[in-house]
Amino acid sequence: MRLVNFSVTNFRSITTAHKIAISNTTILIGKNNEGKSNILKALSIAMKVLQEHAAPGRFLFSRARIKYRNDESFYLWERDFPINFQKRKQGNQSIFRLEFDLDEKEVIEFKDTIKSNLNGTLPIEIKFSKEKKPSIKVCKSGKGSKTLNSKSTQIADFIAKKISFNYIPAIRTDKKVLRVIDSMLSQELRILEKEQTYQKALDTIKKLQQPLLNKLAEKIKEPLSEFLPNMTEVKIDIPEQERRTALRKKFNVIIDDGTPTNIEFKGDGVKSLAALALLKNRYLEGSASIVAIEEPESHLHPAAIHQLTEIINSLATTSQVIITTHNPLFVDRHSLKSNVIIDNGKASSARSIKAIREILGVKASDNLINANYALVVEGEEDAIALKSLLPFLSEKLAKFMKNNLLVIEPIRGAGNLSYKLSLLNSSLCVYHVLLDNDDAGRKSYDKASKEGLVTVKNCTMINCLGMSNSEFEDCLDISVYKQKIYDKFGVNLKDNKFRCKLKWSERIKSVFLDTGKPWNETIEKEVKRVVSQCVARNPGASLNTHKRSSLDALVSALETLVKI
Repeated sequence: MRLVNFSVTNFRSITTAHKIAISNTTILIGKNNEGKSNILKALSIAMKVLQEHAAPGRFLFSRARIKYRNDESFYLWERDFPINFQKRKQGNQSIFRLEFDLDEKEVIEFKDTIKSNLNGTLPIEIKFSKEKKPSIKVCKSGKGSKTLNSKSTQIADFIAKKISFNYIPAIRTDKKVLRVIDSMLSQELRILEKEQTYQKALDTIKKLQQPLLNKLAEKIKEPLSEFLPNMTEVKIDIPEQERRTALRKKFNVIIDDGTPTNIEFKGDGVKSLAALALLKNRYLEGSASIVAIEEPESHLHPAAIHQLTEIINSLATTSQVIITTHNPLFVDRHSLKSNVIIDNGKASSARSIKAIREILGVKASDNLINANYALVVEGEEDAIALKSLLPFLSEKLAKFMKNNLLVIEPIRGAGNLSYKLSLLNSSLCVYHVLLDNDDAGRKSYDKASKEGLVTVKNCTMINCLGMSNSEFEDCLDISVYKQKIYDKFGVNLKDNKFRCKLKWSERIKSVFLDTGKPWNETIEKEVKRVVSQCVARNPGASLNTHKRSSLDALVSALETLVKI
């Protein structure tokens, strides 16, 4: 089972948030005080209502109970219904709508359990008004709707058993971290309660407790009988549910990082990571999981935020993750619609990377204003050649480059790779890296990899058959540029030294020097520019048939990237 849509009407600052699509990772972004956190709180309240509705007799939403608990995870009309609407006579309800998708197996299980048919979609509406308990309705049309609504308790129980929900607020004190652990512990131990051995142990505890309870009841009965002569019995009983609940409580979390210390005495950063990391490998067999995290970057050092993105990505493989954030690193740059912009009390899926940058206040360079994707290359000459070569090799890439959705970003030397990738991360660009397979390229890859900025998947190295070191120009056919080199520099590239297995820049240097020509970085750069201009004029004839495999692999990787 998956939550696929959620909508909120009239909850705190949110007046309208129609059908927020919930994917594996959903990112709520917006300026301060626009209502990002309120949407997460609304979802948390809605899921808690379903859990409580699934257990009649334990309904915790009475007004007195809420006031006593002072808990924002429960709805309170005076606090949660928009203040500026509270005096109107109509439309004074907060409305939450959740839409769940069931797979084929779950549809069959639903029919067997609820005794009603379902087409795979289960829409639930929860309404809160000032005086009443929340009303829960299954929003299905047709003759079966009345039957479904008569079974709302059973349906809520079905959902509660299928989906585990965890909400982690932005302020992660030791008490709130322990509350997260408490919730997880309760859910894990609830599974244990199904075991026969555990049930027998509970019966044993009950039998051991009962004589003591009976003895205590007799002590109470004796003095009371003098004042209540008609009294026949005093009985002390521990409700079964309370006995089970008691065994899920009371624990300490000790973190040993050299000195074993209770978590309440650790720093905010450790408490924050503890609450999040606990969920990383949590997966309940037979159930789905939703994890709602408010500002995961809170209390964390910038270096730890990179580690946290890995935790969240790992979470998203087994759970649906919903977060609020101000940090560009958490934006889903692969799927725009997974980013939900909260603005002026309304919520809607992002339609462009530009809109996301504007709401987060990210300032991108002119080249990146509309770009979703970037190809990072070492030199400006590589960029010149590839701007013509890639569109020739791929119609899809041609379209993206024409619309400035895919741009080529030179780093002006392999040593600048990490810096450039950090900027692209901040600018919300998904990137792929093309590097020469030489000492400089390999070192820059290793450095960026250790910093978590590049992976094997989003990097292509120029590898040419039979060469231990190779670079972009090694992939090119000499016939495209040799005449231009002779015309401009007076150097004939037919010399045997240019056909050895050294990388291109070393070969071209050797030929220039043997021809009696000067050679330095400026001349090398000028020669490379001439070569790149020749490729730009004739991309169809530019690649060496025997050494083009790395560039073909690059095209394939980029097509996959822009398809996501």
